[in-house]
Amino acid sequence: MISLNLNAVRAKQTESDRIEAAVADYLTRPGSNYHDLPTARMKPKPARRDWVDPETVLKRRPKPISAAERKALRKMADSL
Repeated sequence: MISLNLNAVRAKQTESDRIEAAVADYLTRPGSNYHDLPTARMKPKPARRDWVDPETVLKRRPKPISAAERKALRKMADSL
């Protein structure tokens, strides 16, 4: 323990000794197992995108003109 207050270290020493004795007692019992396991590797979820910059939005092609719209445009062109 690292502490600038030596009194706090001394006060907790008895509790530390008690815990150390309990761990040693557990490990000496038959059937008690202790295994060092590898640390868990967690892949964080990507950040949520609530807002998209308009400059980064892809320029999409407009929908093609339907057959009915094409006929209407031809009629308008013929009438001119």
